[in-house]
Formats: sequence, structure tokens, C-alpha cells
Amino acid sequence: MSSTPEQQTGRRPQARPAERTAAAPPAAVNGRPVVRGAEGAVWPGSPEPLGASFGVGAHGVAGTNFALWAGGAEAVEVCLFDDADDTGAGGELRETRYFLGELTHEIWHGFIPGVLPGQRYGFRVHGRWDPWTGARWNPAKLLLDPCARAVDGDFGHPPGRSGPLPPELYGHVRDWPQQHVADTVRDDRDSAPFVPKGVVVADDDVPAGAGRPETAWADSVIYELHVRGFTMRHPGVPPALRGTYAGLAHPAALDHLVRLGVTAVELLPVHQFAHEDHLLRRGLRNYWGYNSIGYFAPHAAYAATGTRGQQVGEFKRMVRALHAAGIEVILDVVYNHTAEGGELGPTLSLRGVDNRRYYRLQDDPRRYADYTGCGNTLHVVRPNVLRLITDSLRYWVTEMGVDGFRFDLAAALARSMHDVDMLSPFLAVIAQDPVLRRVKLIAEPWDVGSGGYQVGHFPPLWTEWNDRYRDAVRDFWRGALPDVRDLGYRLSGSSDLYAWGGRRPYASVNFVTAHDGFTLRDLVSYERKHNEANGEGNRDGNDDNRSWNCGAEGPTDDPAVLALRRRQARNLMTTLLLSTGVPMLVAGDEMGRTQGGNNNAYCQDNETGWVDWSLLTDPGWRALADLTSRLLALRRTHPVLRSRTFFSGRPQSADGLRDLAWFTPRGTEMTEADWYAPAATLGMYLSGGDIPQRGPDGTPVTDDSFLVVLHAGEEPVRFTLPGPPWAETYELLVDTDLEEQDTAPGARHTAGAPITVRARSVVVWKVLPGRVPGEPAGKGTEGGTGPRS
Repeated sequence: MSSTPEQQTGRRPQARPAERTAAAPPAAVNGRPVVRGAEGAVWPGSPEPLGASFGVGAHGVAGTNFALWAGGAEAVEVCLFDDADDTGAGGELRETRYFLGELTHEIWHGFIPGVLPGQRYGFRVHGRWDPWTGARWNPAKLLLDPCARAVDGDFGHPPGRSGPLPPELYGHVRDWPQQHVADTVRDDRDSAPFVPKGVVVADDDVPAGAGRPETAWADSVIYELHVRGFTMRHPGVPPALRGTYAGLAHPAALDHLVRLGVTAVELLPVHQFAHEDHLLRRGLRNYWGYNSIGYFAPHAAYAATGTRGQQVGEFKRMVRALHAAGIEVILDVVYNHTAEGGELGPTLSLRGVDNRRYYRLQDDPRRYADYTGCGNTLHVVRPNVLRLITDSLRYWVTEMGVDGFRFDLAAALARSMHDVDMLSPFLAVIAQDPVLRRVKLIAEPWDVGSGGYQVGHFPPLWTEWNDRYRDAVRDFWRGALPDVRDLGYRLSGSSDLYAWGGRRPYASVNFVTAHDGFTLRDLVSYERKHNEANGEGNRDGNDDNRSWNCGAEGPTDDPAVLALRRRQARNLMTTLLLSTGVPMLVAGDEMGRTQGGNNNAYCQDNETGWVDWSLLTDPGWRALADLTSRLLALRRTHPVLRSRTFFSGRPQSADGLRDLAWFTPRGTEMTEADWYAPAATLGMYLSGGDIPQRGPDGTPVTDDSFLVVLHAGEEPVRFTLPGPPWAETYELLVDTDLEEQDTAPGARHTAGAPITVRARSVVVWKVLPGRVPGEPAGKGTEGGTGPRS
């Protein structure tokens, strides 16, 4: 393929004529005849809505309206692909092209009679090829509709074949000898055989919002799961449904969620996504899905019923099944970047529609501003990009029935021209949108750019992943906190981060683990990442895991180490579920799922990344699942454990106690000096008689009171139970030193009694009226917190 001098050197001449695509397309592409639609076959149609919309046109004729925002383009073709087969004679695709002749407010549109649901299509966009100014139009590349409601196929090879992405998918000559200028040399080979097709979908009449649980934020418990990985090994889900939307909707999967007691599932990305070339070259695939390319389409590979629009109905039925079980659906969404990567990435959709107005470009428009670490960043300040995102969000709420979103790298969306701005267009639009402001909005409050760490800074209406909670709890239980000041803030709702602007404790999504990092079991089994299976020389993944292996790295037969690991897992889980804020669990953590020390299993679509349901037959890990369910039931029953307001540390009535108090092992309240002294033990008293909130009818909310003692020391500690006025009697509810909790309830101690808290354990006590019969004040059972089996 020929090149110009500036393509060879990377220097643009002073006066370079613009390259424009001819208005009339060629008669053949790569030797394949170009089939044109009949003259007058495209009616004017409408610029609204964007995408492909099936309906009735003029004179009652059924057909599909196509509309594409492509502001800088010179022409747009919609390409229809034969319904009968993927390929025609000689293995070539059978494609018919139609020019969209109408242009309204930068939207190209037209109505084609007779195009029915199930029709596969794509776009070709004509314009200048001038990478020096950021213009990268190339009509040889078939583009996926950014607003396609369903996608059939995958980028790359036909089903059954594997390998790296074909060079035809790139708008430039990928293998150009001078790689530093390769992105400037246009590739004119047709990409259609290697591109998935959008699918025309008919809307159904079932209201998406029917039966929503509408769980209050303060009552929410989030369970992060992967649609495929959650059921791939589930013995109760039929094999044909495993790894699919239908599999997640199966009663066997739902029963576990209900029995556990979670209120919402947060699904790792289900927008249509693509696999990166570097993974395909290593025989791997993108498993997590943080590589979106279709913001309206449920990922086709997760559908059991088909990919010609059936995936849309299957997803909706999954949502309805979860709602019927009382469980909300939150989507993890990736609007910060797309699968097209940087300037050396493939041309799949937005790059070929209008590169300059979809992506943030550097001062050198050949290059992309990258605040995401993934090669590009969507330019959310631009109206067309903002519309793409908000239209997508509203679609998933109003048409697909979801209840909220977790925004990956949300700080990148909150940037104005450069800096993160909490008055940015994106945040302003969300705040005033009558649909979006009513759903659950969760920010991952950082990106990889300068000034991108924004924990505690998102405005009211938003909740945030609180990584300071994660780090403090991990550090406490591995013995790395110098004192307990930070732990106190994290246990009580992180008021230092969120008590402003009318925000509430549920602004903090508390988590100890997430999909990204060690599982709970690996957190107590490994001190170093073991990501060799990813094929990146163990360079990928975080090196700062704040983990402790309990004395041995990875698998071991040492019973003492194994027992300590299980106890540490119980400690971490108990801390999480008794903290004020919104707890988030990761699927499988409640049953001891392991990834073998891999803390970045984004490409492990195998048993490493899938939930191992056989762990529920292991007595040790089954006990953790039972404890998790017990703690969630306790949380659900007692409003003091899920406070809607921040604790004040003051009495709420003239004769009341402080709503929150902190105690030392001596049974005395913490002083200023105690907070700054080295400590591995903290007592937290929650007064249920002094909750600073009222019920719907204005009456005060009252509850039981609780004392939670957390002890991370390697030796037992003597802890004196606080006496009057705090309590007269305590009843033991949870003791993480016990493998089975059924032996714990019932043990009672009189206030003022010294008890022994075992090394590295949590004990939870409920305050009871009156004293233990026959036991004087200040006297308790020596040597432990309760009876042993």
C-alpha cells in the first residue's frame, strides 16, 4: 500500500489538501460487488430516536427507522446483511447498502420499508482521512451502531475460529513497517466479515418498572457478581443455562441470594464488549467485560436463547425474576472509555463515526487523552457524548428495568475540559434528570489521571466505593494500624468523608474485597499476587494488597494455619456487615472462593474466575456462609445497625445515652489519648434507645443496643463489659473464634464482668434488661466469652 512522505516521517506538511471520500461509492470492494438498494427505497424517516427503531411508517407500512449522529461526516450508509446465511457464494457476506439522505441537527436518518425485527445491520461513514487533525473516517470499515439494542456476533473471527484480531478491523494499516506513523496510513480493506452486526429489535409491552423492590439505601446490601461466573459451576442450574441471564434467573441461583439475605446484585459489565487483541494472541479472552463497545446491547455471549434480539427479552426476564425475589439489579457500567483503545487500536464504532467529537484528544490530535489507562477517554463534555450516555442510562432503567448503576472510573466522567469538576456537565445532567436522579448511583470515585482520586467528594445523590474503608479494615486485621482512629471512622459510617451537603452514612459503600483484587479467602492466604496465568509476567495487578497469609503462602496442610485463615475471614466478614454504611460482598466470598492468589483475574474465563459451589459442602467454608446469612439477618432486623443518619456521640434525649460510644479493654470510654495510643482492641457501643431518626409517621425509632468488640491482637485480651448506665446484662450473639456459631447464643454476662476475648476475633453482645440471675455485679465467666462445644 502506498504512503505519502509525511506518513513515512510522521511530520505533516505545511499545506496539505484534505482527503475526501468520493460521494459515489466504488462498484466493488476487495473484489466483492457492492450491492446498492433500490432507488427511492429509503424514505426520509426521523432523526429520533437514535439507532434502529422498528415501527410503522407512512401509509401503515412496517419498517425500520435508522438514525446515526455523525456530525462531521460527509455521507452515511446503512448496510443490511442477508438473513439466510452469514455468507453468500464464495464465502462472502451478502450486504445491501443504502445511503441515508436526510441530515437533521447532525443526525443522518432514513426509514426503510420492510426491514423487520431480527434484521442485521451496520453503518459505513464517509469523510476525511486526516489523522493529523483527528479525522479518521474510513468507509471500508463497517461500524457497529453505537445505539444498537442487540448485537449478533463478535469482533474477529467467525465462530469456532480463534486468534488475534484480523488487520481488516483497523482503520489504519496495523502492520505498517514504520510503526510510529502506522496510524496515519489508511487501510482500505473491507472489515464487514469480521464485525458483529447490530440487530433490529421490537419493543415489548411489558412495563419495565413493575415489581421493583425499591429498597432504601440504608437497608441495602450489595452482592457483586459476574453473570457468567456465578452459575458456570452451579450444580442446580441446568447445563444449557449456566453462564447466562437465564441461569442467573433460575430458582437454584435465586435461592442462594435470598437465603443469604442480599438486597441487590451488582452485575459486572453486561454491555456488549470486545476482547483485546493482546489477550486473543495469548489464547485468552476478556472475562470481566470492562471493554464496552455497545452501550444499549446486553452482551450476547450471556444469552441462552439466541443473539438475534432474544438476548434482550432474556435479560428482561432475568430482571423480573430478581425483582420477584426482592432483589434489585445494579449494572457496573463503563462509559469512561471504549474497546477501540488508542490511536493504534481497531476501528469498531465511535472512532469511525466521528473520532474528534467522541474522544478526548491531546494537543496533537493524532493522540488520545487517556485518563483511564485503557487508551482513550470519552469526551463527556460534548453534547453528543453526553446524550449517548444518558440515553443509554435511561434505556436500561425504563426499558430493561434495572435499578441503578455503578460507574467505573467515575472521576473520568466528572472531568470538564481537563480537571475533575463536581459541577461538570455529566454530574449536572444526572442531578436534574427525572429518571436518573431516582435510581441508585454509585461512583468509583477515581481515575488514573492527575487529580483523579475523589473519594468523599462526589455530590449528594451519589454513593461511593470507599476504598479507605477497605484499607483500614484490612490493615487492622493484619496488625498494621498504628492506632484505632481510622477504624473508628470507618465502622461508624465515615463521617469524616461524607458528613457534608446533607449526605448520609449510606454514601459509603463499604467493601473489603471487590472483583479487582484478592478474594476474601486469598486475602488471608497470600501476601503476594500470583498472576502468572495472565501471561504478563506477573507484572499486572496491584502490588499493595494489604493482605496477610497467616503464616504460609498459598495452599497448606497446616491445620493451625487453615483454622486461623477461616477465623480471619470471619473477622473481616463480621466487621463489614456490622459497619454503618452500605456493605458490598463479592460472589463466592461467603463460601471461601479462591483464585489461587490471582488478584487480577480479568482474563480468567475458567474455574479460576468462576464461583466454586462445591465449597458449600466443606464444613469450614459452609460455616462462613451460615455466619454471613446470620449477620445479614441481624442487620436486617435491627435499625441501629443500618443507621440512616450519622451518629452524634451525644444523648438524643435528656435521660438517654450517647447514640455511639467507644470503649477500651478496661471497660472505660475512650479518651483523646486512647485514640492516639497503639491499640489492637476496640469496643463499639450502639445505643438502640437513642437512634437519631424517626419512622414514617414521625414516631421515634427504638431498637436493642449492642456492644461489638474487635480484637486483632495475637494474644487474648481481658475486656471488661461496660456497666451501668450502659447495660446490666449482655447476651452473646456472635463469636468469630467459634467455627460454628450455633454454640454461641445464650451465653450471658453481668455488666462490669471481665471476659476474655480470644486472639484475633470479634464478639457481638446484645444488651438485655436486668442481671444474670444469681450472679453479682462485676462477676462473669472466666476464660472466655461463652461456652465451648
